Amino acid sequence: MARAETSKGSIQRGNTLPNGDIYVGSFDGLVPHGPGKYMWTDGALYDGEWDKSKMTGRGLIQWPSGASYEGDFRGGFIDGAGTFKGVDGSVYKGSWRMNKKHGMGTMVYSNSDTYEGFWNEGLPDEFGKYTWADGNVYIGRWKSGKMNGSGVMQWINGDTLDCNWLNGLAHGKGYCKYASGACYIGTWDRGLKDGHGTFYQPGSKIPCNLEVSDCLTSHDGTSASSSSNEKITIGLLFLLQKLCKNWRLRRFLHRPRRISNGTTPVFDDNSGSHLCQDVSSKSFSADDQCLQDSEVDKDSVYEREYVQGVLIMEQPKNEDSRMSESGIAQENNWEKQAKGPMETIYKGHRSYYLMLNLQLGIRYTVGKITPVPLREVRSNDFGPRARIKMYFPCEGSQYTPPHYSVDFFWKDYCPMVFRNLREMFHIDAADYMMSICGGDSLKELSSPGKSGSIFYLSQDERFVIKTLRKTELKILLKMLPKYYNHVKAYDNTLITKFFGVHRITLKPGRKVRFVVMGNMFCTELRIHRKYDLKGSTQGRSTKKQNINENTTLKDLDLSYVFHVDKPWREALFRQIATFLLLFFLNILLSSFMIALDCMFLESQSIIDYSMLLGIHFRAPNHLKSITSCQNALETTGMSAETECSVALHHEETISSKGFLLVAADEPGPAVRGSHIRGSMVRAAEGGYEEVDLVLPGTGRFRVQLGVNMPARARKVQEDVNVEVENRDTIEEYDVVLYLGIIDILQEYNVSKRVEHAVKSLKFDPLSISAVDPNLYSRRFISFLEKVFPEQD
Repeated sequence: MARAETSKGSIQRGNTLPNGDIYVGSFDGLVPHGPGKYMWTDGALYDGEWDKSKMTGRGLIQWPSGASYEGDFRGGFIDGAGTFKGVDGSVYKGSWRMNKKHGMGTMVYSNSDTYEGFWNEGLPDEFGKYTWADGNVYIGRWKSGKMNGSGVMQWINGDTLDCNWLNGLAHGKGYCKYASGACYIGTWDRGLKDGHGTFYQPGSKIPCNLEVSDCLTSHDGTSASSSSNEKITIGLLFLLQKLCKNWRLRRFLHRPRRISNGTTPVFDDNSGSHLCQDVSSKSFSADDQCLQDSEVDKDSVYEREYVQGVLIMEQPKNEDSRMSESGIAQENNWEKQAKGPMETIYKGHRSYYLMLNLQLGIRYTVGKITPVPLREVRSNDFGPRARIKMYFPCEGSQYTPPHYSVDFFWKDYCPMVFRNLREMFHIDAADYMMSICGGDSLKELSSPGKSGSIFYLSQDERFVIKTLRKTELKILLKMLPKYYNHVKAYDNTLITKFFGVHRITLKPGRKVRFVVMGNMFCTELRIHRKYDLKGSTQGRSTKKQNINENTTLKDLDLSYVFHVDKPWREALFRQIATFLLLFFLNILLSSFMIALDCMFLESQSIIDYSMLLGIHFRAPNHLKSITSCQNALETTGMSAETECSVALHHEETISSKGFLLVAADEPGPAVRGSHIRGSMVRAAEGGYEEVDLVLPGTGRFRVQLGVNMPARARKVQEDVNVEVENRDTIEEYDVVLYLGIIDILQEYNVSKRVEHAVKSLKFDPLSISAVDPNLYSRRFISFLEKVFPEQD
């Protein structure tokens, strides 16, 4: 580029650079410095301040596409506060960092949607407010551009939902208040009501601590002044902005993304925002009756249960329950509901230091043994002497880091054996440590087990950690060699997966023993029912007043049988049971059924084990249209003919079943369950090929023995042992099953023999749990055969 002068501050006009770009402005030596204009060969233009050849300070940049930005620059990047106008008419005004929206800012999208709040990497993040062009509003937490965490959604029709959110959908405990004055307190799963909840008719007394934020609705349930709301919200946002020391925000220079739903409501649970169309009033006679009832009794409160947005149970709450709903009793109940069946361990919690010690010890052991080359286990890798011992003082030592817990002694049993077991189940050492010992706390189940054991969950819920009695530890170490060989030989075993056994000793001499196991209910799908099945009947029922959505039910509570694909049933009982004809000294001892897994447990004199069964119900298709209009009646009180105006045409594309089976080798990613191992099962319906389970609207899952197994659940009676009288009245559901054998650390010892003798005086000896291991095994298998009958 030709220059008349090269001194600092000289002005050059119309100078062309060797690459064809044009710069007009001030120089410092040979580089742009100070005010100036720069035009690229593609037509982009920058007019503003420069610092040593880099755009720094205030400036305006215009792209050939018509997009423009005016504001702060730093080091050649959009960085600071400024306004960006997109080609599509969208406008962002706020903070930037390194060419990306980052910090506080307001975005007006091309379709007139608006977001004001915090940004991160160019996407809404942390706290913000999104207003759709049609008037729907969400205020709450965000993550990577989607509603994530606690937040409140208000629709233009006056419905309001205060809930936890996940990836833009209601997911977790929530409180929905309808414009009519009715409300529903319950659980949502990916945008649909799912599980147990309470429905309050208009006029019923609602717990005062559940009222949503005043900035969204007034106390009488009607919409508050929009201008007042606007001032409150904007004031809140800018107050938060002032508290932030800087205005930085990341991500941009690409076409802005609006929320994927556009002008449609994000919440899709058929509660009034999405209503069904062209459905005759005849289909909703039950709902019309519900409306009439609500007009007669305005104070009615109902217990409800939903499956994927479909109402499957409704009954009035009893008077005692309703009385407890007013005042402190109901407030405490809601707090418990919000916490769920577990709570995260926090500083000051009774298990806080125990958790820190456990995490320190596992991190130390896994880190120490991981570099050791993998090898087959030897006999000296088993037994109580095969262990790692270490002392962890607070101030640290030559081998241990300083920590904020209390001094403790750590013992890790049979580390090489459990390292190999983790390898068998494809658990990466780093993932294992991060899951249990990462930055997140463990979760403690709110109620201990019957034995007094306390259960903890890793934050990602892949692993269960259970405290052990000394006798249970001895049994586990004694059976470990046989357990290891069994798991190695039968990769489809249903027996509990053990990944580590540890002991913490606190001063003065308090010892706590732990076992780390796989969580068989770590799944993408919601588990609607859980059963602990032993095959015995004495004491094997749950009091109805103690049942809630987190209750693990028992044998006599099971009112379903499950029909699974024939090859799957054969595989299941081949793992659970096989016929053996034993001869000894040419004498026929017996012809009997022995489980591969039960045979192993019987050889170790183990009893009291259970089949833990988890059931995920698929919504019955024939009920979906009815439910959507029932929800419409809740929200407005109008007739079905008026409200049902949007067709559920997508339901027609779904199979008559609630799932589809596709060949495992077909393209498309399948969700592989946590620490799954073993061969896939073949399906007759899939041409006797290995298959994946496709659940419309949810995902694709790998089917293995005891994991993601589709089945048909048939409701028989209150007890599967009772014969069905009228098969024409049977209810059937499509379900997905999860099952495994748990609680395998109880020997048939002297105390159990005494228990058997004492209980036999009062009860049928065959109905009690404490029986001979051989009888226990046969009774267990016999019961499961009733639960999983052969299809007619």
